[in-house]
Amino acid sequence: MANMTVIATTAIPDHLRGALTRWMTEPMPGLYVGTVSARVRTELWTAVAASIDDGAALLLHPDANEQGFTLHTAGQRRRVPIDFDGLTLIALNPAETTNDPETT
Repeated sequence: MANMTVIATTAIPDHLRGALTRWMTEPMPGLYVGTVSARVRTELWTAVAASIDDGAALLLHPDANEQGFTLHTAGQRRRVPIDFDGLTLIALNPAETTNDPETT
């Protein structure tokens, strides 16, 4: 059965954008929405994760859990999903600062 799937991307290669738009709609830059089967979703996410380079991507799809969805990420992101007793929460990793107390 096909389900609504959302993929959000930042700084991905053009060939990957083309591959995603074959299966999904891009309502705004870097946001892909579509109703695809689990097999197509898995294949798309495998392609995204393999070619992410310096970019970042997030996959969101329905799932049978407390929140009703599952979240996957690839690439470097400031916001990192963490599992907290079965719930997916987002931890914010602040950008590294150059203020080292020993050098001042």
